[in-house]
Amino acid sequence: MLPSSPSSYEDACERFQWNIPQRYNIGHDACGKWAEADPGRLALVHVDAMGKGHEYTFGAVHEASNRLGRLLLSLGVEPGDRVGILLPQAPETAFAHIACYKTGCIAIPLFTLFGAEALQFRLGDSGARAVITNAEGAAKLAQIRDALPALQTVLTIDGARHGTLDMHAEMAKQSDDLPIADTHADDPAIIIYTSGTTGQPKGALHAQRVLLGHLPGVEISHNVLPQEGDRLWTPADWAWIGGLLDVLLPAWHHGIPVVAHRFQKFTPEAAFQLLQDFGVRNTFLPPTALKMMRTVHQPENRWRYSLRSVASGGETLGVELLEWGRRTFGLTINEFYGQTECNMTVSACADLMPVRPGAIGRPVPGHDVAVVGEDGQVKAAGDSGHIAVRGPDPVMFLRYWNNEKATQAKFIGEWLITGDTGHMDEDGYVHFLGRSDDVITSAGYRIGPGEIEDCILQHPAVKMVAVVGAPDAQRTEVVVAVVVLQDGQEGNEALRTALQEHVKHRLAAHEYPREVYFVDELPMTTTGKVIRRQLRDEVTRWRAGAQI
Repeated sequence: MLPSSPSSYEDACERFQWNIPQRYNIGHDACGKWAEADPGRLALVHVDAMGKGHEYTFGAVHEASNRLGRLLLSLGVEPGDRVGILLPQAPETAFAHIACYKTGCIAIPLFTLFGAEALQFRLGDSGARAVITNAEGAAKLAQIRDALPALQTVLTIDGARHGTLDMHAEMAKQSDDLPIADTHADDPAIIIYTSGTTGQPKGALHAQRVLLGHLPGVEISHNVLPQEGDRLWTPADWAWIGGLLDVLLPAWHHGIPVVAHRFQKFTPEAAFQLLQDFGVRNTFLPPTALKMMRTVHQPENRWRYSLRSVASGGETLGVELLEWGRRTFGLTINEFYGQTECNMTVSACADLMPVRPGAIGRPVPGHDVAVVGEDGQVKAAGDSGHIAVRGPDPVMFLRYWNNEKATQAKFIGEWLITGDTGHMDEDGYVHFLGRSDDVITSAGYRIGPGEIEDCILQHPAVKMVAVVGAPDAQRTEVVVAVVVLQDGQEGNEALRTALQEHVKHRLAAHEYPREVYFVDELPMTTTGKVIRRQLRDEVTRWRAGAQI
């Protein structure tokens, strides 16, 4: 945790110290301790499909997770076994996570958008013993269950079907008294599969201590959490580290209520409505959500929301989105940085430090972040290299599940290499250049896509954009922009030229996109990141003469 009432970023760093107990359990920390001390304390507000809120106290979550934990144990699931959680934001999702941690099982968050093939890989790779899901998920599992010999039990939250057990009916038969596993802080707790922008996803195995490791980053990105009246919400799925460990579990560590809602399809209007109707004070909004919300005209005049903090991470925001955030929310969006293997290690905090345009923040107190070369040596200020985090670190993953080779490749000496390139300025601000494999090399220049995307996004005709490099015999690569237009805009040669001139005059002649393609949508991961590898493949086909 951050020290109390820090007066500045420097003060927070100077007074910070880790306090990781030898014995530690996420389930007790995020739920059990509050159920003992204040069982009537509000934990969750679940907003159903009709927009009605249903409240759950920590006492209720504790009882339900105890019954579910008892049920898992009665079905032969043992500490260390893997349990898949294939559910959207819902009370049962939270019950399942807390039950897994309390019993010493390893939770595997799974996106409901995954198809059967994606589920088969993750459940097969992890050797999952049980899955907790709904009818939709059970139908997918029915297609692949014969290929998953380790999978013995499937529990469904909406009645038995496809050979599953009715979770609620079976929980009702169990005691609500569950001894919490005596776990070590370094015992495995969660496997989160990487979003897989390149290659097959890898299972990042995290220890129980990962929640404690997240706290300073979450606290600083929300302008020093917790404060009176805080209430957290994110549209990010709890199957993503951003939803689970940036919002749900840290909020519950602090006893802060969380708002949960499953959007059948995210719409910016519905997001603003939820902020207003359920008194959200703090929100984590991924860049994709912010870009969609930006298309709404003058939301501050249509809804009466009152936010204390907005955090965002996953991709760089850029100057335009930050300025829009100030106009719309009356505050500065705090950008943070991390990844599945080592999250929330860099962050801005408008209350503690000046926000510097073009930077993603400074190292979060407690984390040793640097820019290093291929030899693991720290680069001088201003020199680009690998953004890296020095281990050991409480937020750092234990290893990749069943992939020692990939684990070793993730490190240069004591430094975890994020796979992102950037530089650090003299004041310790980290400037993100791009994924190591996303940086464009053109005519001797190394060009990061983020700055160009931010520039193009400022054009009023543009809704979303992604920039990639394409092979070029003369320049090595050329800059290519793939653009989604605002409704009512027509992608034609005149607009293509206008966008090129827009970048050329605002950035630099070597950074303007020599090719511009107009599309209806961009290929995205389930966490809302552009899959640049797939986009590069599509650009290659278009350049070969295929129809756009």
